Amino acid sequence: MGLTGRSYAKSSWGIKENRVQTKVIEPSKGWKLVDFRELWRYRDLLYFLTLRGIKARYAQSILGVAWAIIQPLFASVVFTVVFGKLAKVDSDGMPYILFSYLALWPWNYFSSTLTESANSLIANSAMITKVYFPRMVLPLASIFSKLLDFLIAFLVVLGLLIYFGLMPGFGVLFLPVFILQLLLCSLGMGMILSAMAVQYRDVKHAMTFLVQLLMYAAPVVYSTNAVPENYQSFYILNPMVGVIEGFRAAFLDRPIPWAWIWPGSLVAILLFLFGMMYFRKMERVFADVA
Repeated sequence: MGLTGRSYAKSSWGIKENRVQTKVIEPSKGWKLVDFRELWRYRDLLYFLTLRGIKARYAQSILGVAWAIIQPLFASVVFTVVFGKLAKVDSDGMPYILFSYLALWPWNYFSSTLTESANSLIANSAMITKVYFPRMVLPLASIFSKLLDFLIAFLVVLGLLIYFGLMPGFGVLFLPVFILQLLLCSLGMGMILSAMAVQYRDVKHAMTFLVQLLMYAAPVVYSTNAVPENYQSFYILNPMVGVIEGFRAAFLDRPIPWAWIWPGSLVAILLFLFGMMYFRKMERVFADVA
């Protein structure tokens, strides 16, 4: 809403009239969708915050971006020893290290984005209370900054496929669909948790427990075939189930298990839409409680 004020200044030539335009920004009320045009106007801010997140993560680090490979690879080795060798967990006939890494690759991205986005508003409270910009830029920057780690970790997938002499089939063409589902799920839950974390600081302390719990609710260390049939109708509603099974099928030249994928895709879309609307609803109180 624009308001026009007037001020007058004396000079040697008489009285000069100055018009001052004042823009009043009012908080949104109720459930509303995101103003994508406004987000597009602040795309430069999103870019620089994403770049800042990448630089801050690897600043003064000896190994640098190599951590994006070391973490999931070492976790896969540990899972291979504990679950593959000792517990003899079924890996659907594939090498267990490849079986676990193809799950840890998208899972690490999902879990890290939840932690980063949940703390994004609290960590940038000084910006929220002093400068106006679409608050959604902060969790989006946290989520997009993790894409570099996701791309770097793909190098291990190539190395494992070459080592075991495996070649992806035509199912790899559907990989963008599974990545989109991963992004929608990450964005949806990230926006929900970031909005909740501002008002309820317990979210920050519960993130470690939540991420561990969610990992065992997804087929990271075990096969989906191990889930009892009477639970599968609820199990496949987890979007990460379809993502992980889709990644495995795409790179191991197996039939795409659409029955495991499409229910989770619908849930991911609903999470994304609800996350945007919930974030917008809570946005008006961010500056007061941050």
